[in-house]
Amino acid sequence: FSQKNIQDGNFINTISYRLKVPQVIILMLYDKLPPRRVKFTRKNIYRRDNNTCQYCGRKLRTEELNLDHVIPLSRGGKNTWENVVCSCISCNMRKGNRTLEEAGMKLIRKPKKPNWKTFIKSSFPTNPNWKDWKEFLDMAYWNVELEEDK
Repeated sequence: FSQKNIQDGNFINTISYRLKVPQVIILMLYDKLPPRRVKFTRKNIYRRDNNTCQYCGRKLRTEELNLDHVIPLSRGGKNTWENVVCSCISCNMRKGNRTLEEAGMKLIRKPKKPNWKTFIKSSFPTNPNWKDWKEFLDMAYWNVELEEDK
């Protein structure tokens, strides 16, 4: 099947039948989610920083952003979550191969490694089609076990 089929019509087409892609999948049994880490990729750095220059605060399209090392690699900086931020081209050029202090610049927010659970929550739709979710949400609301005082 192709990603296009899922996005276009919410169906997966096979040779012999057409399968509707569910809006909600209910796990009937699970213990704990295994610990995961957020991969250190350009896409995830842009996502962590919300496509926003961490120096001037402008929100831009991905292709209008660069990645910048807060402490330049040539000055001992590392390729880590804590040292790489989104920056617009003009802020990146202004900072150049200097430290923040030398360039007279400040970060809007100190960069940090994202927490996997928080990061994954942000990828869920903010406005799903509630009509499709209603049955699931009703069941979850009415059937969840309440904590009983002892």
